Amino acid sequence: MGTIIKVSGPLIVAGGMADAKMYDVVRVGKQHLIGEIIELRGDKASVQVYEETAGIGPGDEVVSTGLPLSVELGPGLIEGIYDGIQRPLEKLREIGGDRIARGVEAHALDREKKWTFTATVKVGDSVKAGDEIGFVNENVLIRHKIMVPYGADGVIKSVKSGDFTVEEVVAEIETASDIRKITMIQRCAVRKGRPYCSKLAPNVPMVTGQRVIDTFFPLAKGGVAAVPGPFGSGKTVVQHQLAKWADADIIVYVGCGERGNEMTDVLNEFPELKDPESGEPLMKRTVLIANTSDMPVAAREASIYTGITIAEYFRDMGYNVAIMADSTSRWAEALREMSGRLEEMPGEEGYPAYLASRLAEFYERAGIVKVLGSKDLVGSVTAIGAVSPPGGDLSEPVAQATLRIVKVFWGLSAALAYKRHFPAIDWIQSYSLYSDRLHDWYEDNVGSEWNALRARAMSILQEEANLNEIVRLVGMDALSGKDKITMDTAKSVREDYLHQNAFHETDTYTSLDKQFRMLKLILTADDLARDALDKNVDVEDILALDVKEKIGRSKYIEEKNLCEFDGIEQELRKEFAELIG
Repeated sequence: MGTIIKVSGPLIVAGGMADAKMYDVVRVGKQHLIGEIIELRGDKASVQVYEETAGIGPGDEVVSTGLPLSVELGPGLIEGIYDGIQRPLEKLREIGGDRIARGVEAHALDREKKWTFTATVKVGDSVKAGDEIGFVNENVLIRHKIMVPYGADGVIKSVKSGDFTVEEVVAEIETASDIRKITMIQRCAVRKGRPYCSKLAPNVPMVTGQRVIDTFFPLAKGGVAAVPGPFGSGKTVVQHQLAKWADADIIVYVGCGERGNEMTDVLNEFPELKDPESGEPLMKRTVLIANTSDMPVAAREASIYTGITIAEYFRDMGYNVAIMADSTSRWAEALREMSGRLEEMPGEEGYPAYLASRLAEFYERAGIVKVLGSKDLVGSVTAIGAVSPPGGDLSEPVAQATLRIVKVFWGLSAALAYKRHFPAIDWIQSYSLYSDRLHDWYEDNVGSEWNALRARAMSILQEEANLNEIVRLVGMDALSGKDKITMDTAKSVREDYLHQNAFHETDTYTSLDKQFRMLKLILTADDLARDALDKNVDVEDILALDVKEKIGRSKYIEEKNLCEFDGIEQELRKEFAELIG
């Protein structure tokens, strides 16, 4: 036990802490505020407190728990809403009302609720860490596996099915040294990644239903992506769309330092929206970590680690998990504030010198891995972080450090957002380093022409960007017939394909099959137009064809009616044939 000798906002310095260890959780003052040791010098410990420190002063006691900051893992996580240190917000409201009282404690997992546990092993079976001993059907979507904890390799001495709370013993394992009693709850330190057998190369895309992403800048399962952009460009809209429609089994959404109304949107929308695969509410596969801008700044840093640890836990069950961090800039600002209070030497723009390494530690915990256990199970964590550079300046330290780590860059454009073009992902600036790796998957599972169509559409958009310079100088009339067709096709790709209405029930999500048909239809029209031009048809007559309007409306064709694309293509070919004569 130590005593406070200095208070500086969320940072306190306590003396008499010679026996403490780095990252130990401590209790501060009479209200037992939660804190974490982030620096040790002699017998003095610097503690970041995850709650408001008003009223705390020199002489107050600081007691170390001797344990690192940990999360509770077990049945009840799905559909949970937690703060940055995994306190359940609904439970806190029951205890203290709409405002979170200081020092209040609540278990992350309900200790009274009984879950139906079904054993999948029998007495005498040999098991090792990561093996499944039974499961709980947490809801209709999630089969929550109860796994052997680390260091409990051995033989099943007893196991029983039935209704249990998370703290009741469901099995006993005889290890080399003792008998371990197994409950349905595990505790795991958040700052260290959960172990696995081996990391694999990502080679399957995470299908998001967002055309600009799936077609031009795909993200692999187990990959990492960044969504940087200025204020109002739609970072949160993109992350909400990914959380809603990505084909991950489980979504962990971390609201880190963003506005409270954005988390409110998630809480209001997810129970209403249906998962396209199962038809069940999206909340049934979601865990929310809410540490909004009005919550203690120090807890922002913990919220990122809390989220990634929960994601790793479900990964170890063999699930594909996606974690959305909105935004890592606010997390970095919390690091900067705490670093300043620790009087550390500042780096660029006041951020700590270890900013890049901390970001790398977070993103490197993503990946597709062969998990622990006897079975060859594979699970993945896909990390998507929003970056909010001041004024949209991508040269600032957080954006630059992130870009050195991630392999997918979805750069948002304020100009596109002001034109009401969403998602406002700039197709000239953005890139994906997974495209070549996913080349064969798209050809085998979508269409043999997919990669050729994608490359051609991107080439047309880049050519349009070059032609725009000429148009600005001398006008559209100065362009050749072929260039006018290029501009018209690029407009169709932009407005009919890349623009997507998140609020339209059909357009909000597009399957890969529909994306392939849409893109093929647009480029078929381009082929027919160039062929007609070669046969001396006037370019203005080509651009005025009525069927072009049907191509634009094809985005609203429902998934069950994709055969309508064949009818539009036939009509397109017929009109061009009549035009040529």
